[in-house]
Amino acid sequence: MTVQAKSASELFKYDQVTRYINDLIEKGELKPGDKAPSLRKLSKQLGVSIATVSQSYLNLEDQGVLSAKPQSGFFVKALDKQISNIPRLASTPGQPRKVRFGELFEEIFSNADNPRIIPFGTAKPSMEFMPVKSLTRTTRSILSRHPKKCMDYNFPPGDRRLREQIALRYQHRRVTADDVIVTSGATEALSLSLQTVAKRGDIIAVESPTYFAVLRMIEKMGMLAIEIDTDPETGMELEALEEAFDTMDIKAVLASPNISNPLGSLMPEEKKRALVNMLAERDIPLIDDDIYGEVYFGDKAPRSAKSYDLNNLVLSCSSFSKSLAPGYRIGWVLAGRYRKKVQELKQATFSATSSINQLAMAEFLASGQYDRHLVRLRKSMREQVEKGRYMISKSFPEGTCISNPQGGNVLWVEMPRGCNCIEIFNRALQHNIGVTPGILFSATRRFKNCLRINCGFPWTETNEAAINTLGRIVAETLADSKSS
Repeated sequence: MTVQAKSASELFKYDQVTRYINDLIEKGELKPGDKAPSLRKLSKQLGVSIATVSQSYLNLEDQGVLSAKPQSGFFVKALDKQISNIPRLASTPGQPRKVRFGELFEEIFSNADNPRIIPFGTAKPSMEFMPVKSLTRTTRSILSRHPKKCMDYNFPPGDRRLREQIALRYQHRRVTADDVIVTSGATEALSLSLQTVAKRGDIIAVESPTYFAVLRMIEKMGMLAIEIDTDPETGMELEALEEAFDTMDIKAVLASPNISNPLGSLMPEEKKRALVNMLAERDIPLIDDDIYGEVYFGDKAPRSAKSYDLNNLVLSCSSFSKSLAPGYRIGWVLAGRYRKKVQELKQATFSATSSINQLAMAEFLASGQYDRHLVRLRKSMREQVEKGRYMISKSFPEGTCISNPQGGNVLWVEMPRGCNCIEIFNRALQHNIGVTPGILFSATRRFKNCLRINCGFPWTETNEAAINTLGRIVAETLADSKSS
């Protein structure tokens, strides 16, 4: 009886600790990313042993409530059961469209440079999460050792050592330095690729929703966009793409199989292989926007679409803008059979890319510092996104759906019907809060009740308060729409 009584007592104590932590989370006093009370502190506070608190924390870790960090303690994770809804897969219109957005693009980018605006509207990560000091030291070292080379032109295809380092990052396929063309960021890589495989009036298949800069390029090049149904978790729907092939002359597909923007979807490997094979059968190029490919949340790196490319039809575009140094403007394209055309176009239009930045980046990659940084960055971005999902779920009206990205630093938020993203965008700016309206991510101006929210900046008290304010704005907008 004594042993049983003791066991029951211990079980009660474990349950007491568990209830206490869950209550703090439920009340919002502990949020995803916050550190749980120390073992010693909670032991004193609840009058239980440190061993009891430790065992309770381990049980909470098994339940997905807490996560342990070596030498740091236990931290709160986002709870999937609290954020059960993700945006729905909606059918897209079946006709190619011209893309027209006018001044809204310019306003978004203008707000990105305004220090008074809370930066939920841009997809850029904060420099707080970047190795600024170590990259600066590397840059100074390169400049002091190779001053003339740093100040001279570096013509396409770019610095040889940098191209070798980039080629090494493609582990699943034999890629050499000769396959790599260095560009001024991923935007230039995508632009060169589009201009190489298509011309004015041609139809380009894109995800829906898709990154608005892609739509802007298509608009400026006089091409047409056909939106393809895209699953919030697994990416572009291949059946919908196949139907589009049967009814129209599509010249290229531009997609992000690995961590799309804005959904954060990750295409399963078999589906990725099927996409590449489907295009190979039709001799249609895939422009792969792989900019978030190395900022994944899973335990294993997703394979690049290029790794399945046996016909050299994939143009793989990426950069270090989302993972290291956006201001260095170092990107690249593996252009496959289009390599010669892409390089010629690069030479004829944008010409050379910054020499000092290429040399510094090559040195940084070769030193191993970049890979060590990526381990930290992936962990930080996952925690940032989890906390963002949690706060939005608590602040926005009931019926709001939030994406569950597999990488990157943005969330796609589908608000209840009746919410107008432009109205919310304008009201938020009055409170110095930037967001990106959902209609920017569609050539047909769909997603009027959606927003993209950046989670790439630390969740300071100011930023957390801004999410609460944004939730109130959404609720007010929804109420206004119902009363009108």
